[in-house]
Amino acid sequence: MNSNRCSKLLTLLLAATLVVSAVGPAAAMSASASGAPSEAKVGSDVTTTFTIEKPFSEYDSWTLNGTTHLTDVTWTVKLYDQGGDKIDQKSYDGQSFDHALDKSDAYEVEVKIEGTVPEVTNFTYDPAQSLLLAELSQVRQGGSSETIADPWTFRPYTEESDEARSAIEDAEDTIADAKDSGAGVSDAESTLSDAVSAFDGENFGLASDLAGKAADSADSAQQSNEQTQMLLYGGAGLLALLVVVGGALWYRSQNQDDYDKLR
Repeated sequence: MNSNRCSKLLTLLLAATLVVSAVGPAAAMSASASGAPSEAKVGSDVTTTFTIEKPFSEYDSWTLNGTTHLTDVTWTVKLYDQGGDKIDQKSYDGQSFDHALDKSDAYEVEVKIEGTVPEVTNFTYDPAQSLLLAELSQVRQGGSSETIADPWTFRPYTEESDEARSAIEDAEDTIADAKDSGAGVSDAESTLSDAVSAFDGENFGLASDLAGKAADSADSAQQSNEQTQMLLYGGAGLLALLVVVGGALWYRSQNQDDYDKLR
């Protein structure tokens, strides 16, 4: 093979590589959420819409499964073509549903969930209690299942639990500030630990009170530490002043003695 033919072959191979790179792999199915809360009050109604794009990028036929911890749930599944026109819709009730999907003109699947935040049976401060908003899975023929995206979760709360959590978080910040200043906060930390235990026991009123006491204790410790530091700095400054004044007086007395001798 001469050099010209070799050069042309390399050029063709390079061009083919660039074409493949430009095309790339087919985009895979993906899911996103709109209106998914990070926290929600017990007894409140929640509405969230999930969008699944390119549902048939891997399989021509599969079942969409949805699961939630919400109660009084209604799921609404809508299919849209690439132009954004709705081509199908179906609704389901209950905390889970299955919707069969067969390859069609559907370019996008929209799943809307409407439900109520249930009562919480076990409140915890850290980690915070968590409920499942929705988990969407792709179930294939034969029963194998794979989640389409990470499950969406949220923190449920009551008015009392939220007030207690806020009080504990404020106390944590106050204690951290006092500790950074060099103040001793062991008493405040002990009281804060009791506040967290009260929260975990769902005694939210006590948790709020103890958190307030922990914050007050940390504040007092920081103020005492600052006063001590001011006294130390003041004492050091007074000592320095005495040294300077004493030195000046000594120097003056030495000069005076030398002057008297000369006379």
